[in-house]
Amino acid sequence: MLNQPTLEKLHALRLVGMAEAFRAQAEQPDLTQLSFEERFALLVDQQWNWKQNRALERRLAHARLRHRASVEDIDFRSPRGLDRTLVRSLTQDSGWVREHLNIFLIGPTGIGKSFLACALAEKACRDGFTAFYTRASQLFRDLALARADGSLRTLLARLARLDVLVVDDWAMAPLAEGERRDFLEICEDRYQIRSTVLTSQLPVAKWHEQIGDPTWADSILDRLVHNAHRLEMRGESMRKKRGKEQ
Repeated sequence: MLNQPTLEKLHALRLVGMAEAFRAQAEQPDLTQLSFEERFALLVDQQWNWKQNRALERRLAHARLRHRASVEDIDFRSPRGLDRTLVRSLTQDSGWVREHLNIFLIGPTGIGKSFLACALAEKACRDGFTAFYTRASQLFRDLALARADGSLRTLLARLARLDVLVVDDWAMAPLAEGERRDFLEICEDRYQIRSTVLTSQLPVAKWHEQIGDPTWADSILDRLVHNAHRLEMRGESMRKKRGKEQ
């Protein structure tokens, strides 16, 4: 009962993790053998962990990742041409995000590009970065709607602030004039200060043709290609393979 006012004050201060640790300590008499400094350190550690976990939950919620994926679940056994060493180096503390590099995941449908993209973004969230997933078709619809209702600048500013932008199924269809213009602005805002992940069934050499206008294509690709890692995947569809195994 004597601890209740302290617990209420901790909750009022939004120190929920510390309150939980304080309650747990009260239920563990063996902890009385620890010094005040040691017990206080445990309280602070619990509060720190609680705050970090809540922040990660928010980042993952805002990321809207298509798959519940993690780099620990990447399948390197299937022959898909994935360079294990490169993937490991990229995911080590998400160094590619710290260095503002892009990643291109190229390969046929069903090979696992979207899963890998989401796994890279999820790891970036765990390492303290913000991320957001969208399909290219949805991105262009959102941009068109924002232009129509006058909120385009707000949307572009939000995309520019993201540490990692994942655009799935890029270059699946030729870009319209407005799409080229808006995507160039996104690339310009992110160039050398943010990271972008693009997945595509088409090789990079075909992107110029899909973008359409040569001048716009040169400008877009110039801001994407030169600081990008390319992971070219090949082999049988993972979805098809799983179907055979069932």
